Amino acid sequence: MSGIDATALDSLRATLRGHVITPQDAHYDETRSLYNAMIDRRPAAIAQCVGAADVRATIAFAQETGVDLAVRGGGHSGPGLCLIDDGLTLDLSPMRWVRVAPEAATVQVGGGSQLGDLDHETHAFGLGVPAGIMSTTGVGGLTLGGGHGHLTRRYGLTIDSLIAADVVLADGSLVTASEKEHPDLFWALRGGGGNFGVVTSFTYRLHPVHTVGVAATVWPIDRTGDVLRWYREFLPAAPQDLTGFFAVLVIPPGPPFPEPIHGQKMCGVIWCYTGDLEADRLEEVLSVVNDPAPPAFHFTTPMPYPALQTMFDELIPKGLQWYWRGDFFDTISDDAIAVHERYGQGIPTDLSTMHLYPVDGAAHQVGPDETAWAYRDAVWSGVIGGIDPDPANDDLIRQWCVDYWTDLHQHSMGGSYVNFLGEAEGPERVRSTYRGNYDRLASVKRAYDPDNFFRANQNIPPSAA
Repeated sequence: MSGIDATALDSLRATLRGHVITPQDAHYDETRSLYNAMIDRRPAAIAQCVGAADVRATIAFAQETGVDLAVRGGGHSGPGLCLIDDGLTLDLSPMRWVRVAPEAATVQVGGGSQLGDLDHETHAFGLGVPAGIMSTTGVGGLTLGGGHGHLTRRYGLTIDSLIAADVVLADGSLVTASEKEHPDLFWALRGGGGNFGVVTSFTYRLHPVHTVGVAATVWPIDRTGDVLRWYREFLPAAPQDLTGFFAVLVIPPGPPFPEPIHGQKMCGVIWCYTGDLEADRLEEVLSVVNDPAPPAFHFTTPMPYPALQTMFDELIPKGLQWYWRGDFFDTISDDAIAVHERYGQGIPTDLSTMHLYPVDGAAHQVGPDETAWAYRDAVWSGVIGGIDPDPANDDLIRQWCVDYWTDLHQHSMGGSYVNFLGEAEGPERVRSTYRGNYDRLASVKRAYDPDNFFRANQNIPPSAA
């Protein structure tokens, strides 16, 4: 359907407590903007939902008018799936609230919240949820995709801490999904993306985390092979209190990096340690960073966990051009290392990068069929990001990303973290994300969304009856 009748929109405005934004409104462009500025879509309207009643009304409106619907949480979707040209975006961003129950060690979070909201409230009680590496990431999209971050080796994936979710379904009903209520839906929500409904709130189990040890170690880019051959053996054998994601990058011009290495291509690891910080324990654990080669720079410091979560916010703010693709890896083969060496040397812009996030440790203590996340045997979740502020470099960063991914993919496990799927990768790539869990997900989809109403996502069509 192209556009929405103005009279019909007036009826939606009268129904909602939140605002309905259209192209005629002065702040329309700001409201439709996403984290990834490469996405430029113009929805016919954006319904800013204040609560579950607004969500229900917006879904009913889309059903009655036949307009295509997309759902937006934090707006971090790499391929911009939360916007549809001429369609309706159900915007959860007004639903940013967090309620901590410290004695029960649980937290309930509004569907439009960002990780910074969650971290700020839980940190006051020395608690946290394993989720992401940037405070501006939306809680909803990250969780529904599975969720990994600095605490994954210690406490598992984000979905491993999920206790319950309040969900508005395609028929407008509001249900709570948990191990006891709608357990099939709860299983699917833990990794199956936004295919099954609009989650208005998430409830998580909390874990002890307050001040963590943070370290950054970087080596010259020509030592990438030596570092990766060391890293692939060292980290999986390390205590679960230690994690560190590997990157190829250009050193940014600012602290903690010294001025002589600014702008240089490097490889490195960003470390997080949740163990005992007394008696220089972090320095002891990381004394091995000299083993592969002398670092160009090594820095350690204790840091409040929310500060670690904001460390990259200013470096990679909203409004940059992004193009990304990812894959899972159970090993870093010598052939894969050769690919990383080649493309690390050819990083096209100062912000473009490749990360390998550890997803082992506690995440391996859950079976592959216990949640929709099927790659419980993956050791790393990799993502290649072509990033730059200038739209004139879009083709450059896209080509580097696609070429890098194409050469690396044959050395992967075949599937990707669903949140790292890029634009137009196709239904087979979605299927590969879920392995043997795909058919069960399609059956759950048939039960809860038989008409595939929620399809503006990495879509899983309902199975045939």
